[in-house]
Amino acid sequence: MSDNTTTHSTWTGTIPVDDTALAVTDTGGTGRPIIYLNGSYASQRHWQRVITDLGPDYRHITFDERARGKSKRSTDYTFEACLRDIDAVLTARNIHQPLLVGWSYGALLAVHWADRHPDRALGVVGVDGPYPAGWTDEAGRERLRKTFRRMRLLLPLVAPLGLAARMSADQHAEIQIEAHALHAALGPLLDRATLPIRYVAASADTVYDKGGELEEMRRTLDPYLARNPNLKISARVASDHGKILRNDSPAVADAVREITGLLDHKAG
Repeated sequence: MSDNTTTHSTWTGTIPVDDTALAVTDTGGTGRPIIYLNGSYASQRHWQRVITDLGPDYRHITFDERARGKSKRSTDYTFEACLRDIDAVLTARNIHQPLLVGWSYGALLAVHWADRHPDRALGVVGVDGPYPAGWTDEAGRERLRKTFRRMRLLLPLVAPLGLAARMSADQHAEIQIEAHALHAALGPLLDRATLPIRYVAASADTVYDKGGELEEMRRTLDPYLARNPNLKISARVASDHGKILRNDSPAVADAVREITGLLDHKAG
């Protein structure tokens, strides 16, 4: 079990889980452990600015999901597999009570893991997510499949940059289809949340969303914010969804400090 009195050394390596192996980095230290959960096809490199902003007062754990970054491929890319990966990393690094910081798909993973482990999670920082809305009809699913099929030649080229996974276009699409269904069913989880969940919300349109659909999804959070005091918007920033970690890492760091401040106050 990790605590604030034991010193942990910096470690980089691979952790086996199921039929794959995950690339993991643990900065060590004696501070509260934070596990960072990436966007759908992103890699751990996206968190470097946030980690720098927070500094050595925290223990930072990042990892690449299956077929992303430096991690190995798998036969299973489902949401449940991703939740198992979190468990595997925490167990291997001997961490019992983490603060979870997730971006986009990673934010969805964070709130689900925290919901399943309310006695272990210290809290969640959701970077532009998760929002209780998603496309669940066949038209929406087919739209996602067509989008990724059009991008099929580009995906292998941007994967080394942490912008896609080493998988087929259809596999990319199925991850999004499952995520949209989970987002659409998120309401009861947000209503029953007892841990602090802080959102850092983007506001600009992205190049792939000029119709304002993401902003509509963000607004679906409003009634849950009104009902559950454990949910709060820590910051609304000017960036779009894809650039928020690059341009607004200080806001993410502040949301982490907001939660740890609450924990310190409670402990005191």
